[in-house]
Amino acid sequence: MAREKILVVEDEEDILELIKYNLIKEGYQVLAATTGEEAVSIAQRQHPDLVLLDIMLPAMDGLEVCRMLKHDPVTMKIPIIMLTAKGEEADIVTGLELGADDYMPKPFSPKIVIARVRNILRRKGRDEVDAKSTIKHKDLVIHPGRHEVLAKGKAVELTFTEFRVLQFLARRPGWVYTRQQIVDAVRGEDYPVTDRSVDVQIVGLRRKLGTCGNYIETVRGVGYRFKE
Repeated sequence: MAREKILVVEDEEDILELIKYNLIKEGYQVLAATTGEEAVSIAQRQHPDLVLLDIMLPAMDGLEVCRMLKHDPVTMKIPIIMLTAKGEEADIVTGLELGADDYMPKPFSPKIVIARVRNILRRKGRDEVDAKSTIKHKDLVIHPGRHEVLAKGKAVELTFTEFRVLQFLARRPGWVYTRQQIVDAVRGEDYPVTDRSVDVQIVGLRRKLGTCGNYIETVRGVGYRFKE
């Protein structure tokens, strides 16, 4: 029985073949692209379950590919794992803020690749279950499946990360979460994202939500919670 479909975007042939070989050995279907333009086209036509995306690509780089996929309603829900040889925090943070789900610095072990792929696909499965449940709290309505937020009946445009933070907090009103717990839940563990990044997301959310922004409370010395 065919398993999930993975799109590998890598312009170095030896690395591409290594990743393809190990994914196929694990039973995954594999699509391949060597340029950003080709990757976007394949993703829009084939709808893979996950994308392994190299940042350093000719012409259109991986960050631009990520931006395009996450802004297209057809592909925005496809998880993306970035592959980078740079190891530069700025590129990693930019990719994560654009909506990438994970990253792996080169060189990497094929076993690590498989482990990360499995982890992201498991998380995607949980998210798809959650997507069926609309969250309603007084004047605020969150539609996970449609990636839509209504505040007092008016649509609110949020970034990918802002939406994930709001959804995470609103799922369990009254529960207090540290900034690191929010980072771990939204992006996975061990990301080079600081506590200050969470504070910036919260400020943006409160501003965009208007009076509904008051539902997000600061718990001094701990973190944040969604009002019961």
